[in-house]
Amino acid sequence: MSPMSRSVARFNKRGLNRVTGPLGPWLPGFAVVVHRGRKSGATYRTPVNYFRTSHGYVFALTYGSEADWVRNVLAAGGCQLHVRSRFIPLTAPRLYEDPARSDMPLVVRLILGRAKVTEFLELQPR
Repeated sequence: MSPMSRSVARFNKRGLNRVTGPLGPWLPGFAVVVHRGRKSGATYRTPVNYFRTSHGYVFALTYGSEADWVRNVLAAGGCQLHVRSRFIPLTAPRLYEDPARSDMPLVVRLILGRAKVTEFLELQPR
């Protein structure tokens, strides 16, 4: 079960993502995950917060590991991360659970703790 409700996820997918999508690559701490649909084959763009760590790139899964974009990235074995004017190919997706949120900066760790987020997706630059 995801920390945020499915209704919030639907609202963001249909409304907020359309507004933040074009801005995502340019906002500090934000990027856009470019991924291919597992069934449709269509290309999708999902705005996300990302965190660069010594392990690669980490995404806090505020809607849980069942979110469409996460399932698409896992099925494809990777994606591209659009940050500013760069597209970074990412591979080797790994889901993990971390109740301590140890890969996150302190302020983010506290916010995610309040939201009960414990699932993360890590990817490596290709």
